[in-house]
Amino acid sequence: MTFVLLHSPLLGPASWEPVAALLPEAVVPDLRGVAEGGAPYWPAAVELVTRQVPPGPLVLVPHSNAGLFVPLLCRALEVSRCVFVDALLPPAAGQVAAAKDEHLPFLRKLADLDGLLPRWTDWWLAEDVASLFPDRETRERVSAEQVRLPLDYFEQAVPVPEGWDARPCAYLWYGPPYEEDARAAAARGWQVERLPGHHLHHLVDPGAVAERLLKS
Repeated sequence: MTFVLLHSPLLGPASWEPVAALLPEAVVPDLRGVAEGGAPYWPAAVELVTRQVPPGPLVLVPHSNAGLFVPLLCRALEVSRCVFVDALLPPAAGQVAAAKDEHLPFLRKLADLDGLLPRWTDWWLAEDVASLFPDRETRERVSAEQVRLPLDYFEQAVPVPEGWDARPCAYLWYGPPYEEDARAAAARGWQVERLPGHHLHHLVDPGAVAERLLKS
């Protein structure tokens, strides 16, 4: 069984590497090229993952915005189960917005004249960003992999094929603002667990996160 650890396209593979090193079989596909071909962006995400993972069975483990692509990946790959980690949770079918309506004004203010957003760590105060990382070295390594996504990446809607969540699914969350997604997962009858921490807690305590993934 191969764990496929999906990083947010705003970050890079280094954000999952400490956990990957603790799992018996794990791959971390590089999703940083998702916006290179222009909109719509979801076909590129599916292509990037399918090109970089071995044949199934697979366990998809999306973090943050990578949760958008899980339903499409379930259609494209041999996925045995999914474990969302502080990730956006798509509906059972239809489509899912890349950003909630209430977040779009904030993102639009951040975009430059070319429609590009700053690096994710530049969206917030430096002291708030520093609290997400266990040390300066990790912060610098992960921050160096960031790409600047276009604003319209977050204005897109991603299709959600029906039946993707018929396989076993679980939700592991760290804290706000993902309690809403955790409640939605619990309402579907999924296994839901909280591991208290900030949004990059898998960098702070990779052992605890790897242990939860193995038990999910």
